[in-house]
Amino acid sequence: MNQRLQKLQTWMKENEIDVTFVTSSENVFYLSGYYTNPHERLLALAVFQEMEPFLVCPGMEVHDAKRTGWEHEIIGYSDIVNPWELIHKSINKRLNSIQKVAIEKEHMNVERYEQLSLLFPKAAFVSAEEKLRRLRMIKDAKELKIMEEACSLADYAIEVGCSEIREGKTELEVLSAIEFALKKKGVKEMSFSTMVLTGANAASPHGNPGETKIQKGDLVLFDLGVVVDRYCSDITRTVAYGDINDKQKEIYDTVLKAQLAAVEASKPGATAAEVDLTARRIIADAGYGEYFPHRLGHGLGISVHEYPSMTETNPLIIEEGMVYTIEPGIYVPSVAGVRIEDDLYITADGPKVLTNFPKELQIIR
Repeated sequence: MNQRLQKLQTWMKENEIDVTFVTSSENVFYLSGYYTNPHERLLALAVFQEMEPFLVCPGMEVHDAKRTGWEHEIIGYSDIVNPWELIHKSINKRLNSIQKVAIEKEHMNVERYEQLSLLFPKAAFVSAEEKLRRLRMIKDAKELKIMEEACSLADYAIEVGCSEIREGKTELEVLSAIEFALKKKGVKEMSFSTMVLTGANAASPHGNPGETKIQKGDLVLFDLGVVVDRYCSDITRTVAYGDINDKQKEIYDTVLKAQLAAVEASKPGATAAEVDLTARRIIADAGYGEYFPHRLGHGLGISVHEYPSMTETNPLIIEEGMVYTIEPGIYVPSVAGVRIEDDLYITADGPKVLTNFPKELQIIR
C-alpha cells in the first residue's frame, strides 16, 4: 500500500469512515498512479480502512491501469454493463455494514450520488475534499522534480513567445509558434489554454487571443503552463514591444514591486492572507487597488488551480512543501494590462522560485 493511501486510511480510522469513494481523475491519479479522462464514463477508487482498495474504470482501459503499477483489484466494465452492480458486489465482499461514506462532494454529480445512496441507504455521506486537498498540498521530492521540469519548459515557452513578436503579427500567430516549439520538445499538453494578449486586450485578466495585431508601444502579456507527467506549471510575463509610455511603465513597475514583495513574504509560518495583502497594499497605495480584481495566486500541482486559494481572507498557514503561484496584476481599460506570475516551492528557509524567465521589464525591439 502506498503512503498516500495509508495517510487517507489513517484519516478514515480517525473519523470512522468505512469507505472513501474517489471519483475525480486528479485524485484517482494521486492515490493510484493511474490517470485517465473517462469522459462520461465512471472512474472511481474505493478505499477502506483495512481491506484492499479497488479501482473502477472502463474495461478497455484495464490494461493501461495495470501498466501504471496498480497492484490491487480493478473492476473493468463494458458500455453495456451497469458498473454500480459490480461496485456493490465488491464492497459487500469487504464489509457487511456501511455506516459512513466519504465522497468528493464538489465533483460527484447528483445521478452518481443517488446511485451510491441506493446501494447504501443507511449510510451517512461526508466530504473527502478537505483531506485530499491537504494531502496534495504538500509536494514530495519526486513531485518537485517533475514540476521543476514543467517550469523550465514554461520559461522556454516565454522565450519563444518573445522571439516571435513582430509588428503586424497576430496574437494567434505568436501563440501557435509557442505551442509548435513545445511540441518539438515533446510536450503533449498545456496546463490550460495559452494566452497571448496585446495592447488593450491585455487589460482583460482572462482575455481570449485572436486576430489582434501587435503594434509598437504595446504591452504583450503571456500566460501559459506546461504539463509534465500530469503536473502543471503556470507562468505569466508581460513584455513591451518598443517604447511604452510613462503610465504603462508606472503600472509595470508597481506590479513588479508587489510581486517581488509577495514572493519574499512567502515563508513558513506566514498566512495566505498576509502574503496576498503584502502585494495588494502596494498596488492600492499606488492608486490601482480597484484594478487588481483577483486573488494573488493559487495552489499548483496535478491541477493548475488547486488548494490553497491565496486570498486576503484565507488564514491558512504557509507550510514547507507547498507549491503555489504569486500573480498580482493591474488592468486599466484602454491603458495597460500587466500581470507577473511565478510558481513557488516553499522550503524551510523560504521560497524557491521555480519559474525563472526575467521579470525586469523586457523591451523587444
